[in-house]
Amino acid sequence: MKKNDASRKVLRIIGSILVAIALWIYVDTVTSPEVTLKVKNVPVEFSGEDTTLAQIIKMVSDAAATKAPIAKIADTVSGFFVPAVISIAVLTTIVWLLLGHELGYALARGISVLVISCPCALGLATPVAIMVGNGLGAKNGILFKTAASLEAAGRTQIVALDKTGTITEGAPRVTDLLPAEGVSETELLTLAAALESRSEHPLAKAVLADAEAKAITPPEVTDFAALPGNGLAAKLDGMDIYAGNAAFIQTKLTLPAALAQQAEKLASEGKTPLFFGGAGRLLGVIAVADTIKEDSPEAIRQLQNMGIRVVMLTGDNQRTANAIARQIGVDQVIAQVLPQDKAKCVAQLQQQGQRVAMVGDGVNDAPALAQADVGLAIGAGTDIAIESAGILLPSGNLEKLPELFDISRATIRTIRQNLTWALFYNLVSIPVAALGVLHPSICATAMSASSIGVLMHSLRLKDSGKKERRFPWKKKS
Repeated sequence: MKKNDASRKVLRIIGSILVAIALWIYVDTVTSPEVTLKVKNVPVEFSGEDTTLAQIIKMVSDAAATKAPIAKIADTVSGFFVPAVISIAVLTTIVWLLLGHELGYALARGISVLVISCPCALGLATPVAIMVGNGLGAKNGILFKTAASLEAAGRTQIVALDKTGTITEGAPRVTDLLPAEGVSETELLTLAAALESRSEHPLAKAVLADAEAKAITPPEVTDFAALPGNGLAAKLDGMDIYAGNAAFIQTKLTLPAALAQQAEKLASEGKTPLFFGGAGRLLGVIAVADTIKEDSPEAIRQLQNMGIRVVMLTGDNQRTANAIARQIGVDQVIAQVLPQDKAKCVAQLQQQGQRVAMVGDGVNDAPALAQADVGLAIGAGTDIAIESAGILLPSGNLEKLPELFDISRATIRTIRQNLTWALFYNLVSIPVAALGVLHPSICATAMSASSIGVLMHSLRLKDSGKKERRFPWKKKS
């Protein structure tokens, strides 16, 4: 009878050890999980073997396999955890022997310490949450390139938004033609189209579209030069002609007071005045306006409700920028920013001790995207902008921004809760096991339950995908 009891005890101990080993092995495999995703709200192009969908799935899978900086906590703790647990188990066995108990009893107490300790929970705390967070992002049309970008987004305090193509549609149109005295609208538009035909700026497209609509064929210019942040210069039939903002034009010719006042009025309406001159005098002003994306004001409001300060970066003059800012409700406007200075503006915001996210779509935004703590590229943006960013918004809608930050915050919160639980469990359970209160089989069950608990808690992130839970301030329609 005693032999049978002893055999069963040995089998239970062996079984407990095998369960512990199996879970330890599982920790190693889960750090590089296989992810199956259903991607929604992402425009897809199918051409050749490397389809956009395949690239998206690969990107999300790669992100899920990377480590977030917060995972270093678990790695550091785990480095001390295993030797500490082994030492405690050996010490427990010795103490029980010294107290006069049999070797089998003392050994069972030591094994209980080994079995109930749960490095699995520490190992599972971060990768599973990251995997679920990446999957949730992809489901909502948000692509995190790395786990680091997922974590960084959740710590964001300031969001810097490029204006053209990000806040606005990026499809400006001509709204007003103000020719100077003695100049017709056709003459003004012809000269403007001649200059803008050589430019790649979005505003140039608006001028050319208006000229085309009025059946105006622009003449050829020579000695063309684009001056980023200022304007354009060229020669037309040997005459020097210029286009640009007021500050640039005033370095080339005199700006009539009447036209200057009209231009200021247009700027106060949120329009961008373009000044054109030649032969030493101002020929006129063309006002261009870009339509604000329908979702931009609401997205900005939601970001502010989340405690995030919103800053708009634009090359527009201060008056135009302020007019647009009033329409969308940003906290701060930084206007008249040269393309090469956007990264400096982001650096200045960071010097305030704030974590900054930059959102942009153009070539000019790439340095700022790289400078920011986390860069977010609009899906319709240029390749270099997408390459510089850590997060992609393929749909190009700013309404995804609050969802993005909410998913990131929820993921970080889940990881912290997982780590807290794992540490608390081990701090409580190991001393209890060492005291001999629990049988090894119960210890094995407790250890398994702890690991399963961490897994289930991470999977609860899926529920945060419901808008009504994420944005309680939004009115239900």
